[in-house]
Amino acid sequence: MSQSQTQPHDILFRSLADPTRRAIFERLCRDGEQTVGALTAGAGVSQPAVSKHLGVLKQAGLVHDRHEGRQTHYTARPDALTPLIDWTSRMTDFWQNRFDDLEDLLKRMDQ
Repeated sequence: MSQSQTQPHDILFRSLADPTRRAIFERLCRDGEQTVGALTAGAGVSQPAVSKHLGVLKQAGLVHDRHEGRQTHYTARPDALTPLIDWTSRMTDFWQNRFDDLEDLLKRMDQ
């Protein structure tokens, strides 16, 4: 699939695949708005690495930044997970139908 055909859930999966990035997003969801410095203190990686992770999360629409003087504050946007939730729901329906079909087949084979 080319870059121009990338689905929203693909971008979200890619963005959240990295454990450090996922931890930063989870921390923002749990603790609310934080500065880059505060996020760096709990991330176990350098400030440039945290900034790079935040850039990926921002590009995916998962965080919003707000500048105040020399500091940048980040807030999680959990509503941006909607395409991922929708995709998961579709896959749940798909597999549930497949299991129902399998169950029907097995019942017919037992008769």
